[in-house]
Amino acid sequence: MKPDPKKLIHEAMQLEPESRALVAETLLESLDLGADVEISKEWREEIRRRCEAIDEGAIDLVQGDLVLDKFRRKYD
Repeated sequence: MKPDPKKLIHEAMQLEPESRALVAETLLESLDLGADVEISKEWREEIRRRCEAIDEGAIDLVQGDLVLDKFRRKYD
């Protein structure tokens, strides 16, 4: 018997945010999107470092639209 996706989603939503992010990331990485993108070792390490900083709360994230609005006001 295959797992019920709705039940899995419901159970995953009970997890702490960090655990939900791990589940979501793992599921997304498991998808075969058909486009193999070659990423260098250096970029993989940088991506991993940035993700860890986000997960640890070491950096503050800013919504993209706020950043773009700030640059538009500055350079328009």
